[in-house]
Amino acid sequence: PGLAFSAIPAERFALDDGARELAGAERCTEAEHRALVALLDFVRRHQPFAAEPLSAVQRYTLAETMELDVSTRRHLELFENNEDGGRAGTLIERIDVTVTPLGARRLARWLAYPLLDPDAIRARQRAVAFWSERDRARRGLREALRGVRDLERLAAVAARPGAGPRDLVALRRSLQAVAAVAEACGAARADADDDPGRPGSAVHPVPRRCDAVASWIAEALVDDPAVVARGSRGALETGYIRPGYRADLDALRESADKGREWIAGLEATERERTGIANLKVRFHPVHGYSLEVSKTQLGRVPERYERRQTLANVERFTTPELREMEAKVLGARERAAANERELFDALRGQVLAERGEIHAGAREVAILDALVTLAEVARRDAWVCPEVDDGAVLEIRAGRHPVVEPLVSARGEEFVPNDLSLDPDAQRILLLTGPNMSGKSTYLRQTALIALLAQIGSFVPAAAARVGVVDRVFTRVGASDRLARGESTFMVEMRETAEILARATRRSLVILDEIGRGTSTFDGLSIAWSVAEYLHNEPGLGARTLFATHYHELTELEASLPHLRNAHFAAREWGDDVVFLRRLEAGGANRSYGIQVARLAGLPTPVVERARAVLAELEARGGAAPERSQLGLFERGTPAAGPSPAERDVLAALRETDPDRMRPIDALAQLAAWRRRLEEGDPP
Repeated sequence: PGLAFSAIPAERFALDDGARELAGAERCTEAEHRALVALLDFVRRHQPFAAEPLSAVQRYTLAETMELDVSTRRHLELFENNEDGGRAGTLIERIDVTVTPLGARRLARWLAYPLLDPDAIRARQRAVAFWSERDRARRGLREALRGVRDLERLAAVAARPGAGPRDLVALRRSLQAVAAVAEACGAARADADDDPGRPGSAVHPVPRRCDAVASWIAEALVDDPAVVARGSRGALETGYIRPGYRADLDALRESADKGREWIAGLEATERERTGIANLKVRFHPVHGYSLEVSKTQLGRVPERYERRQTLANVERFTTPELREMEAKVLGARERAAANERELFDALRGQVLAERGEIHAGAREVAILDALVTLAEVARRDAWVCPEVDDGAVLEIRAGRHPVVEPLVSARGEEFVPNDLSLDPDAQRILLLTGPNMSGKSTYLRQTALIALLAQIGSFVPAAAARVGVVDRVFTRVGASDRLARGESTFMVEMRETAEILARATRRSLVILDEIGRGTSTFDGLSIAWSVAEYLHNEPGLGARTLFATHYHELTELEASLPHLRNAHFAAREWGDDVVFLRRLEAGGANRSYGIQVARLAGLPTPVVERARAVLAELEARGGAAPERSQLGLFERGTPAAGPSPAERDVLAALRETDPDRMRPIDALAQLAAWRRRLEEGDPP
């Protein structure tokens, strides 16, 4: 939906030997060769200037990166928050302190496509560690990087037919900044035993040809050229080629300058000769140079003046001498402009021939900026380097949420870290219970985010971590619908769950939050129970799974599923309130504290009190509805409406009693009085 497709004629896929000339094309299969031909044809039709510098083709695949579907990126708020779709509160906002557009795009790509190869991950980790351990070198490199603008965009602009001198000068400035980046890297290399030729080296070599391209532009173009219009009047625009670059151009300029000096002196000469004090020399792009005289002074005009143009209040004239000098000046200027344009086009072609080197420099700058950014974040937030391997164990000690922790700290509170241990051969499913707002969702997301950060080569927010490479992260979190497609919240939940069960592998990380909440209680419980058993028992699956639920009945699965363990987030009651400890503890929780949370959310007191009464009756009946009608549960003044008057009296008195202020003997007496009241019951 929302996408438009255009059919491409079959003849555009015909084999073409020209495509074979690209480096790397010789390794293409016939199908890839045909696709390459069609792709090149498309580019040449729509952006012919972009196709000219193409010299190589590279096979592109995502097989070496983790696959993250749209729902997972949304649930984990990697790039967009769930509140307004903005960047605030996302993981990319937290870790992106890049100083160049190149680095920002590279870091975002790393986060979108985490690596699967432990060796490649460890290479990035070494680079991050290198820069995080060297504060002075890191600051120097970041400062050098600030001077590099978007080299990829600048190179693309320079490739366009309408590119002007200012475009090449902007490219030159960034290329000179690349040289400063290379110097900063060289200083860091000299300060450490690091092999710049080793794959994944912490200090990336910046292509030297970038220096040469910058020198060519600096030698040819002035530092601050005027805007040159590439239109009908562009032939008369000069001055952007640096003086001294070409002797013949300098001679033309000198001739034009001498003619302009003569013309500039003509005004004073003619005023003195004619006595016309307000005579002026004017230049018009169409009519050329002229002597302008107001109509009140026409009587003073000598006979040798030739009328050129009549306006409302003035007349314009020329002379044989002025026409001759005008021809010399304009001729020299036109020849100079043509000469400059020819020199500029040659320079632009020379620069574009090195576009591969420019892109290589841009790539190295992007990598350096992304690596130094991860080092800066690791240093700023005291993150640690995780151990990443080919195993399937996921262990985190004192893990923290990279986005939530600073928000909690900003409120003056302390984030409570928690541990995790998942192993397909041991504890591979952790069933989480506990009250709302206790920290379950934060724990689920922080686990996935720590795994993602580890696999982009970043340090992670934990005391220690071991990450067996995760091939995919699956998430089923929160409630959403797709009404435009006719799918309810529950249908979306079931579709996402079905996708997880169909595609998860032993190396996957599965995050499930409240499966089955969109239907009736027993239906939802049955689905959640069955999903948990399937994840545990299905041969070849065994995915590492975090399963959060409010169905406390699921805690019974621990007795029958050997690789499932119960855990809960602790909470304590304090009077009518509940205190969330946000600490993960072994075992299942027996309460959700939903009514207390509703009270904290601001529900009216009568609603909260009525909910307590309904809950008491449901618990007394073992969860079954009253025999005569479920409606009776909510009717007042009937036996099914809740506690009797005597019971309500005792409950009210109990709520007003403070045991901490009572002597033991008084407490016993009060308890006996309440019991007598209940035994006496209500009067008939």
